[in-house]
Amino acid sequence: MKLWRLTRAPYVALDGKGAELNGARYAPAGQPVVSLASEAGLAVLVALRYHLPDLAAAPADLVLGWTEAEAVPERVPDPDEDTIRAFIGEWLESRRSLLAAIRSKVLPETNVIYLNPRHPDATQVPPLVTRPFSFAECLHRPPMLDSFLGHLES
Repeated sequence: MKLWRLTRAPYVALDGKGAELNGARYAPAGQPVVSLASEAGLAVLVALRYHLPDLAAAPADLVLGWTEAEAVPERVPDPDEDTIRAFIGEWLESRRSLLAAIRSKVLPETNVIYLNPRHPDATQVPPLVTRPFSFAECLHRPPMLDSFLGHLES
């Protein structure tokens, strides 16, 4: 399974240290977990929604990366946020599977994938293959936009 992550270059390690220190949306502080996405576009959307309210302040060292894991994610039940959090807390503690799939609230057709770095198979997941990423380049105003909009108005 191909997994995606948009992060700053110093934080590409799949060790879950950031979540261990600060928690993650569904994981408590004190538990390492790596947040990934099932699609590259979801990784970008999640960063936009949760981490970068001001694109002008986006760090210059962003990278979009991917890795592959030979595991089927465990599906997380998602009737409400409390159920998800409880499931993830127990899942992390039990170390019963490497990956857990949570239906994305940003784009429900995709999944946020949590990787448990304390699972025995975590050492088999290759490091991220990355490339520089820039919101300015990704979201710039396309040259043909004014022309296209003009045709829509007529």
